[in-house]
This record gives sequence, structure tokens and C-alpha cells, in this order.
Amino acid sequence: MNNRRSKGFTLLEVLIAMAITAFVALIATTSLSRVMDGVQSLRATADRTYEVNRAWMIISRDLRHFSERPVRDEFGQIEPALSGGVLARFILSFTRAGWHNPNAHPRSNLQRVNYRLEEDALWRDSYPVLDRAGDTEPYSVMLLDGVEDMQLAFLGSLQNLEILPGGAVPDTSNWVTNWVVDVGSPDAELERPIGVEISLRLQGWGEMRRLYALPPL
Repeated sequence: MNNRRSKGFTLLEVLIAMAITAFVALIATTSLSRVMDGVQSLRATADRTYEVNRAWMIISRDLRHFSERPVRDEFGQIEPALSGGVLARFILSFTRAGWHNPNAHPRSNLQRVNYRLEEDALWRDSYPVLDRAGDTEPYSVMLLDGVEDMQLAFLGSLQNLEILPGGAVPDTSNWVTNWVVDVGSPDAELERPIGVEISLRLQGWGEMRRLYALPPL
């Protein structure tokens, strides 16, 4: 009788093969998960960078078109061409020119805009008219979320401009932090500043600063 041992895998060999396969699958899954997390993190960073740059672009555009035009608010009080700081009604409020009018509506090309912080978000308000009535409603847009704080500094005249040693960077430590009408002289005219520094503290990003020279200089 011809005894021929049947060829095949033993149980031990099958278990070893299964363990190796499971180990390789675990490594592949972990690597894929890390790649996906990295892609999502890069995408989130790119989206946040776009949002931050877009907010700065809008602020820069508005200030670049600053106009020395006071307005009348909804209470009938005169608002200066620009005011701002923690003591002001809005953290920053001013009149800007260059309001695009593609449909040729019968309106001015000047526009009043306000910037304000509300619930860790930076908002921009704009009005359809310069001199508002009691029922004039602003058009409000959230520019940026995750804003922990916003600080401003104003340069009143070139005589107060000082440059930091070793470069051409202005020293803003002596700039005033509020640009508002003196409460003792509410009817006095508030001259515009010649420069503004804006500082935003963003969640996870820290502090960002921008300097602006107001036209015309």
C-alpha cells in the first residue's frame, strides 16, 4: 500500500499567516489614517489662512478708501469721519469712498462702515445711506471667527511719529488707543488721525498687527 502524506498547511502555519496579514493590515490602516489626518489638517490650515487673509484684505480696502466725511447717526448725533477704540461706540467706525455701484443706483459712492467684536467674531456693518434715520438697518457680515481681542492705536500727527532703532518700523507704543470726541466738548470737531494700527488676537494663531496710513497724506 502506497502511503502518501497529503500536502497542505498546518493549523500553526495558518495562524501565523493570519497574524502576519492582520499586522500588515494594521500598519496600512494606521498609515492611511495618519495621511488622512494630515490632509485634513492641511486643508483646515489652508481654509483658516484664506479666511484671515480675506478679513485683512477687506479691512485694508476700507481704510485705503477712507474719506473725511462725518455722518449723522440714527439718534441725530454727528459721528466723526473716523472714531474708534474701547471708549467708542464701535471698535472702529469711519466713512469710506469707492462704494461700487454697478447698477447705477441714485446714491453716493461714500459708505459708512463699522467694525465690532461680538461673541469672539469680527463683524463688519455697512449702511445704505450716510446720514441714518431711526429705522436704518445695517448690512452685517461676519468677517472672521475665533477673534479673542481687537486693539487699535492711532497716530495723531507726524510730530509724534517715532521709528524703532535699527529699521524703518514705527514705534506705536506712544500712539493713543482711543480716537473719540472729548465728552466735555461733545460738539467739537474731531480731526482724523494720520495712521492706524490694528491688532487682532486669534485663537491658535496669536497676535497679528497691521499698520495703515490714512489718505490723503
